[in-house]
Amino acid sequence: MIPASPLFSHIPASRTGNDGPGWQRLWREAITDPMALLEMLGLGRHADRLLAPADTGFALRVPQGYVARMRHGDAEDPLLLQVLPGAGELLESPGFSVDAVGDLAARTGHGVLQKYHGRALLIATGSCAIHCRYCFRRHFPYAEQTAASARWGAAIEHLRGDTSISEVILSGGDPLSLSTPKLAELGEALCGLPHVRRLRIHTRLPIVLPQRVDAEWLDWLERLPMQKVVVVHANHANEIDESVAEACAAMRGAGAVLLNQSVLLRRINDTVETLASLSERLFDCGVLPYYLHLLDRVRGTAHFEVPEDRATGLLADLRERLPGYLVPRLVREVAGAASKTPVPREALRT
Repeated sequence: MIPASPLFSHIPASRTGNDGPGWQRLWREAITDPMALLEMLGLGRHADRLLAPADTGFALRVPQGYVARMRHGDAEDPLLLQVLPGAGELLESPGFSVDAVGDLAARTGHGVLQKYHGRALLIATGSCAIHCRYCFRRHFPYAEQTAASARWGAAIEHLRGDTSISEVILSGGDPLSLSTPKLAELGEALCGLPHVRRLRIHTRLPIVLPQRVDAEWLDWLERLPMQKVVVVHANHANEIDESVAEACAAMRGAGAVLLNQSVLLRRINDTVETLASLSERLFDCGVLPYYLHLLDRVRGTAHFEVPEDRATGLLADLRERLPGYLVPRLVREVAGAASKTPVPREALRT
């Protein structure tokens, strides 16, 4: 048994400014019916045109608070397009596969992926508060590969045996879908591994369900003795309302460095104006733009792809408009590569 108590205690809920229903309740109240989502947005009469004509094999899930940020009556809303199951997901496209980034080949322990030197990624869970239609792990076998099973035991033993690992990355699914006591078990175990200096958490929940950044979790985060990096995932400035800004401020107050990674998505954020607005809004919230990913070529996502030459042109224009620290790195993840790969033309202009 891994004791959790030293890294888990209660502090007043007013710390975050996100008072109201608990995040678990808001999770349960998420919209899972595509027709119900369209009706909420006044788009029900367009269902035949907007919805996939058959099951895509990837269910809808979107918190109601995120839906509230969508523009009513707008079928082209950039937040709606990220979550609504559409006909494009049913098309077979050359070059698109179920494991485009080589996750399965990178498994080195139960729920552990190792692609890059000095870092190990833990598949914490398969659960997410939102199902993004471009998800690169929409086909991942989560039932067989979850590090949190058996109280993290197998994953921790793997990390203990490899002293070259200085950074542990929590991913999923979304690691913040786990309860704070469950995460505290991991934190306590990592404290017993002197070679692990940093914990990096990749999460979309502070963006789509900011109530998850509650007093209990912040207390745990603040008490972690290692360096803490939280990488959030926003693709459009409209995703970032005041509740998200409050969550970001609270995480910074708990000692976390905040970065953002985005995916370049056709019809959603593929203009220089949209990307510039996102970077400015992130920085207003104390978050640095980190990566802008070209689409991972996962089956069912081809309709989101932005051509590489257009992507590099957008980044060149973005550099002319913004200071360098607000321009994310344009990258592609290549299976088997030793790092994220800068897109060639973009790299030449750096």
